[in-house]
Amino acid sequence: MKKIINTPKAPAPIGPYNQAVLIKDTLYISGQIPIDPATGNLVEGDIQKETKQSMENLKAILDEAGMTFEHVIKTSIFIKDMNQFAQINEVYGTYFDADTAPARETVEVANLPKFVNVEISMIAVK
Repeated sequence: MKKIINTPKAPAPIGPYNQAVLIKDTLYISGQIPIDPATGNLVEGDIQKETKQSMENLKAILDEAGMTFEHVIKTSIFIKDMNQFAQINEVYGTYFDADTAPARETVEVANLPKFVNVEISMIAVK
């Protein structure tokens, strides 16, 4: 049976989906973009700040499900410009221990919701 996970500490979904779905011990987190949940505004202009906000949104959802970044087994990063990969990776890397970091793919895409520069989704297991 699935359990819906939503928290006001992360942005409300902007479509017909939930922030995350928990099935048994596995949490599937929808892609998070750099929206500040306190204001509802996009964080723009600096890819590192945008990445940090996306990661903080993911952290809030993990917290709501009783998990941490240590539980994350897979991430997907979608970026608008692969030339920003190193800056995104620098911020992303601060959330994980290099020895136990999850599997990941990073894909350059033409556009993302609200035309942001980065979107990150995760799968975590207790």
